[in-house]
Amino acid sequence: MAWSIAEVAKMSKVTSRTLRHYDDIGLLPPARVGGNGYRYYEQEQLLRLQQILVMRELGVGLDSIREIVQHGRDQREVLHMHHDWLLAERDRYQRLANTVSRTLTDLEGGDKVSKKSMAHWFEGFDDPARQEALQEEARQRWGAATVDKANAAVRDKPKEYWADQMQVWAEQLSAFVALIDAGNGPGDEPVQHAIAGHYQWLSGHWQPNREAYIGLGDVYCDEPRFRANFDKTDPRLAEFLRDAMTVYAERNLS
Repeated sequence: MAWSIAEVAKMSKVTSRTLRHYDDIGLLPPARVGGNGYRYYEQEQLLRLQQILVMRELGVGLDSIREIVQHGRDQREVLHMHHDWLLAERDRYQRLANTVSRTLTDLEGGDKVSKKSMAHWFEGFDDPARQEALQEEARQRWGAATVDKANAAVRDKPKEYWADQMQVWAEQLSAFVALIDAGNGPGDEPVQHAIAGHYQWLSGHWQPNREAYIGLGDVYCDEPRFRANFDKTDPRLAEFLRDAMTVYAERNLS
């Protein structure tokens, strides 16, 4: 039994564009391609897709997933790492819950709260262990050399620098929403001009090649944490950015 790419997309809730991208990068080739150019998938490919989706839910990057499914990388090693990350997140939320609980106890004890008690109201928000775990996740997704180089480029930047960068990013997102509202498509010249600005801005931290830039667009669209932030600005934004970034990468990057 074989399923068309549209049927697999509907079944798995993975877009046809993402399935085609998985094929393009050699992660999930279809069982066969018909004379009409349509991709068809069989049970073996569906099982691999399930494995890919499980590992994505665990935060494993596409490069690492490809190593596991193609080259026999020890899946237990990767899963152990992400198990540790999940446990660290569980502990972090527990610390935050303890902080809120302590604050409630302080407030229920009367109107006046001592300075010593107030000092505990902000425990758990700045968590070095979590930052370390996020760094490790980035290394798995983009590669250790890429992450270390990006970190070195911004290591000594002051807080004002990061505030300016966030302002630039916010202005870029607003510009993209305005382009969508004006009826522009992802490949239209005004959009591609804006995407070129995004790529140049990004290159100040990390200069992705074609595959990496397309992959970043997929992350924007498909990773729940990223997608939720884009949806707060505009529900159309994540997919529009992904499509525009793909066009830019295919036209301009190697």
